[in-house]
Amino acid sequence: MEIAHDGAADRLRALPTRLVNQVAIVADRATERALEHTGSRRHHYALLTTLRAFGPDSQAELGRRTRIDRSDIVAALNDLAERGFIERSPDPGDRRRNIVTITGAGARHLDELDHRLDAAQDDLLAGLSESQRSELVVLLTRILDHHARG
Repeated sequence: MEIAHDGAADRLRALPTRLVNQVAIVADRATERALEHTGSRRHHYALLTTLRAFGPDSQAELGRRTRIDRSDIVAALNDLAERGFIERSPDPGDRRRNIVTITGAGARHLDELDHRLDAAQDDLLAGLSESQRSELVVLLTRILDHHARG
């Protein structure tokens, strides 16, 4: 069996599942480095981005939009609220629900996170042209959309 330059067998280097997993490890490390020293993690970023994109929303809807588990979303929202990045208020239409809103401080924090994560994307995808980066996003989205339907 021929061994590729990185020490992996050609068969391993040709398995999309392995390649996606290996890239995911590199991407996770890049994301962690980008968010280091901000006090925020992936869930925080996903929630703030979703609030900016869609406006105030219920905790349940934020969980559906971000695909964050209910137990994790409560902890992440508690942390964001303690830091003044979001506010919760009772839903006027259903007092049992909370509506979550991003604050000015949360928007400024999100701007910092966006800047850091943009740099992480550039670092991760440095070996690709702009058109290849766009095509990669299209292909990965197509895979995710297919499995979301299934």
